[in-house]
Amino acid sequence: MGTGRTGRSTAAVTTAEQGWEQFFRYGPYGLLGLATVVSAMSADLIMSRTGTYVAGALVPVALMLQLWWSRIRHRPAGRSWASVYFVVRTVLAFVLTWTNPFFSMFALLGYFDAARLLSRRTARVGMLATAVTMAGSQCGSGFPPDTLMNWTAFGILLALHSTLVLVFAQLDTRQAEQARTQLDTIDELESANARLEQALAENAGLHAQLLVQAREAGVADERSRLAAEIHDTIAQGLAGIIAQLQVVTSTNESDPALARVHLDRAAALARHSLGEARRSVSNLVPAALAHDDLPEALGKTVASWAERTGVRAECTVTGTAEPLHDEVGATLLRIAEEALANVGRHSRATRVGVTLSFMGDEVTLDVRDDGCGFDPVALPPYRGSDGFGLGGMRARAERMAGTVVVESEPGNGAAVCARVPLVPQR
Repeated sequence: MGTGRTGRSTAAVTTAEQGWEQFFRYGPYGLLGLATVVSAMSADLIMSRTGTYVAGALVPVALMLQLWWSRIRHRPAGRSWASVYFVVRTVLAFVLTWTNPFFSMFALLGYFDAARLLSRRTARVGMLATAVTMAGSQCGSGFPPDTLMNWTAFGILLALHSTLVLVFAQLDTRQAEQARTQLDTIDELESANARLEQALAENAGLHAQLLVQAREAGVADERSRLAAEIHDTIAQGLAGIIAQLQVVTSTNESDPALARVHLDRAAALARHSLGEARRSVSNLVPAALAHDDLPEALGKTVASWAERTGVRAECTVTGTAEPLHDEVGATLLRIAEEALANVGRHSRATRVGVTLSFMGDEVTLDVRDDGCGFDPVALPPYRGSDGFGLGGMRARAERMAGTVVVESEPGNGAAVCARVPLVPQR
């Protein structure tokens, strides 16, 4: 919209300048010709024989002056001759008007181009000189005035023309300032538009770059998700299978019944891990959440882990349970599975407590054990390629705009607390 207004303003200014240019190019010839024709028609009534000869000699001079000026006015040297042209033309117009008042039509040009041809200081002087010629032509007797009445009329007319000159000069100055301000505004708008176009081009490039980065981030996030899912399902399942098979190997001869129990557990873990692998690839919810809500699935997971490891574990749910979004439930269940796996591998705990709490707009999961504990500060930073322990839990929670806090110290067990927003099932 701003560009359209700027374009219309520029076109209007250009059209006005072209109109004035045509007037200053052809107007002097037209006014000189009209004044000459009217003066010739009124010569017998107004002009003396001497005046007729003077006018007959000066009209060609005025025409030659105008032809000369038309040739040089656009040349580099034309500006330096502008004041000379104006003075000579004003003098010629004054003398011609002395011979016949109708030549004041030619003198009228001084009002229009004084500001163009003269400096700011001398422009008003040039217009006042033109005012003298115009007042003399209108006083009733021509130059010089014949009677006191004519002189009085000349003085009044001169005062009137001078006042009009000063008023119109002031208006012209204001108009020129407004034109300059308008042109400056147009230049600023064009510059702003150019900067805006450049900024839009840069924004388009940045947008394309952000799309590429977002695509790359999406690919990296999907790889991280699959890696975490594989670690939490297949890797942990294989670790459990290996542990069960080791028990089978050590008890196969001494206690075949116990070996059979552990072999059945290994087979169950293998089937469970296969199902989880399929669901992870398809980005589905964990198998435990396929038919149960999070509290029930968490309780079964804790019970299965306790049976498998022989560690006493309890699951408690507080608050009013609500159906959770699949991603939220899957995140909390995976964090619980990883926390329990860490307890089974490292803590040598005899008791584990898992608490799921529904607290208004968030859900918390606490996994506490009475094991050997550790120093959280001394843990190596999570890099995503060397395991999915505590760092993997934090990464999962952060994808849900949540947090994971670990509290532990050597000899006093450990506590893992995960907090995520409560997003209900849609």
